[in-house]
Amino acid sequence: MNKKLLFVYNPKAGKALIKNRLADILDIFARAGYETTVVPTQKHGDAAEAVSRRSDAYEMVVCSGGDGTLDEVVTGMIRSGFNTPIGYIPAGSTNDFGGSLSLPKNMLRAAEVVVEGKNFPCDIGSFSHEEEKDVFVYIAAFGLFTDVSYETAQDVKNVLGHMAYLLEGMKRLSSIRSYHVKAGWEDNEVEDDFIFGMITNSTSVGGFKNITGKNVKMDDGVFEVTLIKNPKNPVELNNIMMSLLNRDMDTSAMYSFRTAELTLEFEEEAAWTLDGEYGGSHTKVVISNVCRGIDIRVKNRLPDK
Repeated sequence: MNKKLLFVYNPKAGKALIKNRLADILDIFARAGYETTVVPTQKHGDAAEAVSRRSDAYEMVVCSGGDGTLDEVVTGMIRSGFNTPIGYIPAGSTNDFGGSLSLPKNMLRAAEVVVEGKNFPCDIGSFSHEEEKDVFVYIAAFGLFTDVSYETAQDVKNVLGHMAYLLEGMKRLSSIRSYHVKAGWEDNEVEDDFIFGMITNSTSVGGFKNITGKNVKMDDGVFEVTLIKNPKNPVELNNIMMSLLNRDMDTSAMYSFRTAELTLEFEEEAAWTLDGEYGGSHTKVVISNVCRGIDIRVKNRLPDK
């Protein structure tokens, strides 16, 4: 047993099912010849710290939790200055990114993909603001509903799954806030009032598949961008909601496009979510695609191939 693996997991993610699967997961790693170091996270930031400080002797870093846990692992990977293949065992409430990569929902099967699959070079996002830089794996968003995921209590998420986001968000429709934004990408520039914006590298958001557009690829070097205009009346708002539910992004109520880089300037600070976690409040952000920035373990049949 000469291969080393770092396994970071969130014991509270999803319905905390990993506590009943942990021994079997470690057994799968051991049978594949890995000597595993196990790190259960206790608080926000633990996963990023563990990965950023890891030894280069580890041949693979595996994480289990929600998309926020994966975000931390990728953040730690970037901070460390060197890349190691990442295995992901989804265990959160929605697991948008895991679904986009066709990873099994069954945790043991996902563990088998980690040891038997192959590396998939996947795009990630660079999120620059106020001379600082963060990273995200599959979504950066502002506006309507974006604070729901990090304000909804974990036990509510565990019981309701992605419905927790919807139910919590519906309470806020009577107090929709718009943001005056100047957006620039490639040779384009628009200035308008928006209630919501998302920059994604995923086939689903909040458990809703295909809401980010058609023919989404995870390694093409571009993001799918959706900016939803401020509705002038309840009828327009209803039309927007119906467009989202019907996955119809070709509408005059929103801008929908692909780009490798986007600059957004706000008249006042806007709160952001990065992979479902709070990303701070900012008046200007520059979002760039890091093409094939990390290697994720996937099934032998690669996504979108």
